[in-house]
Amino acid sequence: MILEGKRILVTGGTGSMGKVFVRRLLSGEMGVPEKVIILSRDEAKQHDMRMAYLHKTVTTDEVIFRNFQQVLEFRIGDVRDYHDVCSAVKGVDIVVNAAALKQVPTCEYFPEQAVLTNCIGATNIVRAIREHGYKVETVVGVSTDKAAKPVNVMGMTKAIQERIFTSANVLNPNTRFICVRYGNVLASRGSVIPLFHDQISTGGPVTVTVPDMTRFLLSLDQAVDTVFAALRDAKRGETFVPDAPAATVINIAKTLIGDRDIEIKITGIRPGEKMHEIMVSEEECHHTVKRGNYYAIQPMLPELRVEEAESQALSDEFSSANSVGTLEQTRELLSEHRLLIGQTTLAEGEELLA
Repeated sequence: MILEGKRILVTGGTGSMGKVFVRRLLSGEMGVPEKVIILSRDEAKQHDMRMAYLHKTVTTDEVIFRNFQQVLEFRIGDVRDYHDVCSAVKGVDIVVNAAALKQVPTCEYFPEQAVLTNCIGATNIVRAIREHGYKVETVVGVSTDKAAKPVNVMGMTKAIQERIFTSANVLNPNTRFICVRYGNVLASRGSVIPLFHDQISTGGPVTVTVPDMTRFLLSLDQAVDTVFAALRDAKRGETFVPDAPAATVINIAKTLIGDRDIEIKITGIRPGEKMHEIMVSEEECHHTVKRGNYYAIQPMLPELRVEEAESQALSDEFSSANSVGTLEQTRELLSEHRLLIGQTTLAEGEELLA
């Protein structure tokens, strides 16, 4: 029970993954934490999350006015602001950095904003620990498959974030800095499945960029499982990657449409998009080992390499093009996670603290 009695900070904790992560933290499956702190900028999302969870145990007045007396604590702040980060990191045992600008087109139009959140935010966490000597045990940087051989700003900034956290181990030997990297999260805010659902509900057309484009697909719980696995098993400087399935975009669209008479419109690839995503690059596969159901990309820096009897797990890059499921397998995957229209609604799926 590695989280028993721990004080845990989750930056960007009101996002799709953050909400599921917090729900599972509070369930006690990894041990009952002493405190879970959410640091984010959006007071409306914080309020909704606060009300959804805390209304189960306390009255409305206590929800609003006793924030710092609850196990689940909310703080308005920004990872871009060093002082906000220092205040939040002080006294915690574990930091999970889920704050991000993550939509590819947004980052292409506003690259400097992506740098501020995805890179400077990570630097502020490392700097706060180093300059103040905070006794943080572990920092987890939440990354993306787009960080492997990046071609867009989102992936580039996330790749730099990974290196910021990895290199932080050299000058901060008392804190373990690790990362997780995973693909598209099913039904997360801004992802393709909610878009397709909306288009289908209005009669279409469903817009597909390129039919043969492939993407790794994980559920929100599988994303959280990856963070838990890294917290439990990752060594300093390692990046944990799940062995995830993949699907073509056209099969996702066909699966969600089902037997409805809805047109599929091909719109062409968007700025900054890849045809196929890579979870582990060809260069990284030579220092990647297997840890349970996950791949562990070991750090390149010689100061952080630990020579052990772990054999190389991959002989080539781990690409979504190499593990594409059939149409039927895609249907089974989406059905398993209750993402087919008629099985559930996005509104029901969003009630993550209920």
